[in-house]
Amino acid sequence: MTLRSLLYVPAHLDRFIDKAHQRGADAIILDLEDSVPAASKPSAREALAESVRKAGQSGAAIFVRINSEPDLQFDDAAAACRAGAYGLVVPKVKTVEGLARIAAHLAPLEHEAGREPMPFIGLIEDPGAVFDARTVAAHPRVLGLALGSEDFAMLMGAEPSPDVLRLPKLLVHMAAKAHGKLSFGLLRSIADYTDSGAMKTAITEAKSFGFDGATCIHPSAIMFLNAGFSPTEAECDWARRVLAEANNAAAENRGAFAFEGKMVDAPVLSRARAILAKAGRDGDHG
Repeated sequence: MTLRSLLYVPAHLDRFIDKAHQRGADAIILDLEDSVPAASKPSAREALAESVRKAGQSGAAIFVRINSEPDLQFDDAAAACRAGAYGLVVPKVKTVEGLARIAAHLAPLEHEAGREPMPFIGLIEDPGAVFDARTVAAHPRVLGLALGSEDFAMLMGAEPSPDVLRLPKLLVHMAAKAHGKLSFGLLRSIADYTDSGAMKTAITEAKSFGFDGATCIHPSAIMFLNAGFSPTEAECDWARRVLAEANNAAAENRGAFAFEGKMVDAPVLSRARAILAKAGRDGDHG
């Protein structure tokens, strides 16, 4: 699944939901948590069936960010399941046991609906949870992980500056990759979406570290995320040429070989194949 751009949309505001499918994001996250006032949470939950349909009509994957409070969390998850959302964004994940409880709550509902188990994107927002992120990533429902920058910085008593966020974001990123899961984020906060130059620089940096995509809170970021997390034509050209040379080397019974002044071996060839595979998926998405 290609998830370069994941747009948060408040689940209680029809004017944003109605336009969400036009934005070009790979995924829409209908948010029941931070962006929804407490008084509006029940009605936003009840409206999910219609909201999921509207937001997904152009083919974007639809996630629902549920609340972290137990008295809301399970009802949110059940409503998202019944509404046909693809997956859940689970905030403030601290332990894998918390995910297991949500999964157990969903299992009979999914069986009843005849649908596949809903995947989770886990948000690591507690400083201590950063060190347990690898255990969280191992849960079979986890599709990917991200660090919740603003909550993390708040709990640290820190500013959400790039220097503060860099290490925890990379630790969560490595935890996800250790289990072959997706990793989302930029090595900075997404709160400032008005500085497009800084955003493009941050996307380039995140891509170089192997992040798969990032969430955003404003649709203006989507085109930068989709372009920035897709392989460039130069990368695809390099991949095609190095794989062609690998075929020549194999015909001559050579293993590692030199290409454009650099040694090429199995990991380099795997990276070239991954570039072309990702380019194909991105192209299929449209």
